[in-house]
Amino acid sequence: MRKDSGINGDAQRIEQMVWIIFLKVYDAQEMMWEDADPNYQSIIPEDLRWRNWAVHKDFEGKEIKDVKTDELLLKFVNNTLFPVLRGQDSDDKKYKGVRVTTNTPMHKTIVREVFQEVNQYMKNGVLLRQMINAIDDIDLLDTDDSHAFGAIYEKILKDLQSAGNAGEFYTPRAVTDFMIGRLNPQLGETVGDFAMGTGGFLISALEHMRKQCVKPEDYHLWQQSIVGQEWKPFPYLLAVTNVLLHEIKDPQLYHMDSLSSSMSDYEEKGKVNVIAMNPPYGGATSNSTKKNFKQEFRSSETADLFMVLIMQRLAENGRAGVVVPDGFLFGTDGAKRAIKEQLLRRFRLHTIIRLPGSVFAPYTSIATNILFFDNNADDDAPEGFCTARTWFYRLDMPEGMLHFNKSQSIRLEHFNPVCEWWDNRKELDESEKARCIRVEELMQNGCSFDQCKFPKEEEEVLRPEELLKKYHEERSALDAKIDAQLREIESILGIKIDA
Repeated sequence: MRKDSGINGDAQRIEQMVWIIFLKVYDAQEMMWEDADPNYQSIIPEDLRWRNWAVHKDFEGKEIKDVKTDELLLKFVNNTLFPVLRGQDSDDKKYKGVRVTTNTPMHKTIVREVFQEVNQYMKNGVLLRQMINAIDDIDLLDTDDSHAFGAIYEKILKDLQSAGNAGEFYTPRAVTDFMIGRLNPQLGETVGDFAMGTGGFLISALEHMRKQCVKPEDYHLWQQSIVGQEWKPFPYLLAVTNVLLHEIKDPQLYHMDSLSSSMSDYEEKGKVNVIAMNPPYGGATSNSTKKNFKQEFRSSETADLFMVLIMQRLAENGRAGVVVPDGFLFGTDGAKRAIKEQLLRRFRLHTIIRLPGSVFAPYTSIATNILFFDNNADDDAPEGFCTARTWFYRLDMPEGMLHFNKSQSIRLEHFNPVCEWWDNRKELDESEKARCIRVEELMQNGCSFDQCKFPKEEEEVLRPEELLKKYHEERSALDAKIDAQLREIESILGIKIDA
């Protein structure tokens, strides 16, 4: 791909690679579905299935002489394959576009959803054929090959962290595994991620629950255990491929904007038992999207609105773990305060873990936190609240390390200190590393969750775009702190000054 003039940058290389991988993986899945159901019919026209145009060796391992390559291959992919899978008729009208109705099962609908906006960048048909051949040589029906390729695919996704803005779609595997381990989803429960990116939380949940499968009927429950949504086409493609590689036959993954529906639309049928998410943050929200939320919750910050969505979609007795930026913790007025007060009143916010600033490096160095809450109530919660107390824990950098980076990323064992503390909680005096704060105090402080701060900020050289993003985040946090102090002064003086 680096030799092809049509591709520029790692994000495009990964996108190009993954749509080809998706078709290869989907074809392998269809072979298994055909074995299980002799009447199975593919949604892809027969000539356009991977096995009928991409394979370059016969069953004996001999090279097929008349495979499409060079200009013929480019013409086929650009003018026939892509239009048809997107739902349009081919340029020569020989093939009708893939049709989807409300009755089409999800594992078929997903083909059209994946190709709606994904791109074919390569301009050299010979290089494209070489790439297709390399991927075709993988035997996904062989257990060893399949597991090895799953590990390779995970490495591809990890490479997104340093692939420009595409890094926003990937949450480090250590973070997803830690959060799922604390939430502990069980067979029969549904795990949801409504901004799933590459599907990391869903994969961690699947692997966690697979260990619970003993009887054949357990695997049926396991197949139905996840639901995901993602509105950007590239990460949606990555997530679908990821889930198919993990043997989910009919993945309930939807290409949609989770914030586009009115919150009042979500009754019991739209709720899930466990929510694990790293919502996008730092983005602006349109006025039309804000209207889907109650007036007091209409924030311009995307992460704030996702918190409202999560609270709305968490089932009774449900559990949630959510990654949020520091700005959410600092905010003590307007929509941020209203959202956090709602969280304390309607849910049991039992734990907030503060993460080192470099967990998501090299994509971003914005400081993040994990909020853990559930749809229950503390027995001793004051009237009007479900939360009685919230524990704060600061996860420091491992000894001997200053920052996480591309070569030294966060690993699951780095969470061992918080795991050891989790089941035997106590306050730690060392620089306020762990504290327990009553809800009354949190309310008196304007719902500021800015507790267990890091002792100092380490100096770090950032790329200009990262530096600007960090400055914007820090300025928002500082504005929130200043506003809170001004209100406190006005309250003491008994005056109100309109800014």
